[in-house]
Amino acid sequence: MTAQQQSRPHAAGKPARWAADAVAMMREGARVRLDYSAQSLWRVDRVIDEIRGEGAPCNAVREMLRGLGAYAGEVIVRQTGAEWWASGGDHWVRTPDGRLWDPIEEARRCYEGQGSLRLLCRDAVG
Repeated sequence: MTAQQQSRPHAAGKPARWAADAVAMMREGARVRLDYSAQSLWRVDRVIDEIRGEGAPCNAVREMLRGLGAYAGEVIVRQTGAEWWASGGDHWVRTPDGRLWDPIEEARRCYEGQGSLRLLCRDAVG
């Protein structure tokens, strides 16, 4: 087993925790239930859109976006058997076909009105 293979489970620890925190935050704060399905990402995109519409500065919602992006990554992991990869503090999802996806950055793009977690998942799973 290589050092890279040994680090893979560790790479999933933080994003899985961020995703679980986002699920709890959405359930308690927004009364939105997330079930790690691809369909639930439609609701996540809508919530991000609503928050953007309220005019909150990106810095004020950074951790929430990180959690929602990690949630989208967990959806991809569960749907495809993908794995989390980490390097230099950044986290990506690597699907079985070898492609890398950055759902945390996509959540930020979604907040800027230029991305969609639902579409990212569709492309990764498709």
